[in-house]
Amino acid sequence: MIPTMPSQLTSSAHVSRGRRIQYPTNRLLSVLPPDEFRRLAPCLTEKPLAFRQSLSTAGRPITQVCFPDSGVCSVMSVMRNGAAAEVGTVGNEGVTGLALFYGDMTEPSETLVQVPGTGRLLPAEIFQQELARNAVFHRLIAHYAHALTVQVMQSAACNALHPVEQRACKWMLMTHDRVFTNEFKLTHEFLGMMLGVSRPTLTGVARKLQEAGSITYRHGHVTVLDRRRLEEGSCECYAIVSTYFDEFLQLLSPSSPNSGMARMPRYVPQRLR
Repeated sequence: MIPTMPSQLTSSAHVSRGRRIQYPTNRLLSVLPPDEFRRLAPCLTEKPLAFRQSLSTAGRPITQVCFPDSGVCSVMSVMRNGAAAEVGTVGNEGVTGLALFYGDMTEPSETLVQVPGTGRLLPAEIFQQELARNAVFHRLIAHYAHALTVQVMQSAACNALHPVEQRACKWMLMTHDRVFTNEFKLTHEFLGMMLGVSRPTLTGVARKLQEAGSITYRHGHVTVLDRRRLEEGSCECYAIVSTYFDEFLQLLSPSSPNSGMARMPRYVPQRLR
């Protein structure tokens, strides 16, 4: 059974030591113990994530990380001639700027906001200080770093082995999980970078999905009409990656009063169930 979320994006709260803690919908932050989250919360700045906003630039120092609450961030590998391909995505299950976790201040990729949403920004210095405590926060980010590696590896295999129509369904589902709405912005440019195909191919794929009644796609906007059909049309990679994220967050969540947020918050409105 797919867990559901309310139509409005909400945070969860917990009362500890007389203070009400308002947890964000970012799944990493949501499983932090109250004391750790309370220490971190004043340093987190909630900001809208605008389309094409740059969160980090290849070769430049990372000054802050972003914990998305909603939306999708795209990790791009950029070639010398300017051509780019998406190599990973970050949503409310993760955090950007993982090079800091490995002890580096820069990374060779660029991270852009692909689908608008909201996020919590944390200065790189604070992020590193929290990691240095070697407590729950460090363990959580370590597990996430491995989960993101799994996502990248699975995507590489998926791109080599599965038809573009199945890969498109997988991407739509992953985005649907992260935006908490049936409608989201999606340009031909970004979808092409994600799937690694030409514009005419994208047009054909979108037409097939519309004819199947899964989505509508007009003027750079997608509306999910039938999630079940997208699931039926997707390859196995969607379930593999989403289950892996679910399992590692559930493993770390029992001690958290907000552990219910650790489950994949797939948005499935009543009319789509």
